[in-house]
Amino acid sequence: MLGPMDAPTPCPPAGALLAHQVPIEDYAVLGDGHTAALVSRRGSVDWLCLPRFDSDACFAALLGTPRHGRWLLTVPDATDVTRHYRGDSFVLETTYRAPRGEALVTEAMPLGDGRADLVRRIECTHGEVDVEHEWVVRLGYGAVEPWVRREQDADGHEAIRAIAGPDSLVLRGDRLPEAVDHRHRDRFTLRAGQAVELSLTWVHSWQPTPSRLTVPDRVDATAVAWGLWARGCTYDGPHREAVVRSLLVLRLLTDLTTGGIVAAVTTSLPETFGGERNWDYRYCWLRDAALTLEALVEQGFRQEATQWRAWLERAVAGDPRDLQIMYRLDGGRRLPEVLLEHLPGYAGSRPVRVGNLAAGQVQHDVLGEVMSALAAARDAGLPETEGSWALQCRLVDDLAASWRTPDRGIWEIRGEPQHFTHSKVMAWAALDRAVSGVERHGLPGPVERWRRVREEIRADVMAHGWSPERSTFVQHYGAEHTDASLLQLVQVGFVPADGPHALGTLAAVRDELEVAPGLLLRYRTDRTDDGLAGAEAPFLACSFWLADALARAGEVDEASRVLDVLVPLANDVGLLAEQYDPYAGRMVGNVPQALSHLALVRAAHSHARAVRPASGTGPDGGRAAAVAR
Repeated sequence: MLGPMDAPTPCPPAGALLAHQVPIEDYAVLGDGHTAALVSRRGSVDWLCLPRFDSDACFAALLGTPRHGRWLLTVPDATDVTRHYRGDSFVLETTYRAPRGEALVTEAMPLGDGRADLVRRIECTHGEVDVEHEWVVRLGYGAVEPWVRREQDADGHEAIRAIAGPDSLVLRGDRLPEAVDHRHRDRFTLRAGQAVELSLTWVHSWQPTPSRLTVPDRVDATAVAWGLWARGCTYDGPHREAVVRSLLVLRLLTDLTTGGIVAAVTTSLPETFGGERNWDYRYCWLRDAALTLEALVEQGFRQEATQWRAWLERAVAGDPRDLQIMYRLDGGRRLPEVLLEHLPGYAGSRPVRVGNLAAGQVQHDVLGEVMSALAAARDAGLPETEGSWALQCRLVDDLAASWRTPDRGIWEIRGEPQHFTHSKVMAWAALDRAVSGVERHGLPGPVERWRRVREEIRADVMAHGWSPERSTFVQHYGAEHTDASLLQLVQVGFVPADGPHALGTLAAVRDELEVAPGLLLRYRTDRTDDGLAGAEAPFLACSFWLADALARAGEVDEASRVLDVLVPLANDVGLLAEQYDPYAGRMVGNVPQALSHLALVRAAHSHARAVRPASGTGPDGGRAAAVAR
């Protein structure tokens, strides 16, 4: 049954938000396949990096105050606000109900234009409403106040253009705000049937102002494009709406040009309010991207696998010893970690970081996730190219020579490296998938050597990563405690999901890390030297791994109960952050988080397979049995 609320040493309740701070769960996301914006329930775009996910932010109120940049369009006296995405899209529709009337705001980032735009339309649908409009542009993550001027665009329409360095933002619309105290503001009244359209366009500062978009047409076309993509989803089991929305989020986090997949659209949303566990997730982790790819392939999306594999080949080209665990969207390797001292941080959580020092860490598990994803793509019918398989062979050969060294592990600890059990098992998985490529698909490779190293890793893990006294795998060699990553051992087929090793580990993980029903910590911060102060909230991906492990073990009813707890933790438009604080009832960490959404998809998939097992499969739904050796 679900674990107790009084598990030992729970994470502390989150502190109070500052007066101007919007709860993380109050944000919706808009995206165009190159970048994304966060817009609050009250109509404030508080985060937007242009023109790419990893560009500098031009609206950074999320990590500071409105003076650090935002774009507000709202009905200030609304007493009720509801919102939803139009169908299976990222066209957001928000209804404001005020004492004298109602208004509908429709907003989106148009797809397929080869440019960076955000369009918004407010229409009074009943009675009359007062509208507040404020445009505060601060480039360089809120540090740079631009030069702003009024001009005419290519079509002769009036526009406001903000310029600083290489960047410029152009605001156009039926009614433009006026400059007031280093910002642009407007208040007006709309009556039934009246509407105002607005558009924001990023363009290089040396380029002319481009033509204005036709807002309704581009919004409709964008909704259709997202909907057509979502129709490719093959999943028809429980929680389908959440699965489809999660797959859409994963697609939104994928750059349509390069194929890179970012871990989240934000930086420095804290794991503990007021704490220092604040990281930049706007980059391409090989691990997260590979797991995303595997989730997409399981649901019938193969084109994304082809594009990401090409991105991988470009990003990691060169000496295998130079493999990084993360890259920029374009495959760039330099991600220096810089502190933005001018930003106070979300809920006072500092430091605010851009870049990520973890890019230089050694994490032996990464290649296991990459090889597993590429093997899944092969099994789904995606043929290897000469270059793609040659790259995998080089990477596996390098891992075969280095797996015995300690590493920083999946959680990217900043303490001393350890021999993490999860890392060793994922190294085993990398060798296993290489062997499978030879045995199942006839690809060339030194299969006898790969088999020998695979068995050496297995023997090492069973000798040093398993605690006979506790009947569980442990976090690292020499430890007696667990961490939630051990639940992934059944996902890669290292042990049978319904066998004693998996079940013992599942019980130990729940006993140590389940701090509220269905909600797991990654690990106990008081038992793990991660180099950081403070605690953190339950990690949503780990919680979905719990549901996944239960389903694979044949504990279908318990898996259902866990999913019934976790899926409703998404906000009103279906988004999940990195973590969830059950005591304060709040989302915590960067949002929307790819790892949370892909774990939801895979847990639902495993649960559906367990409910309706395919012919000849066991409790784990067949995947682990197909690859276990």
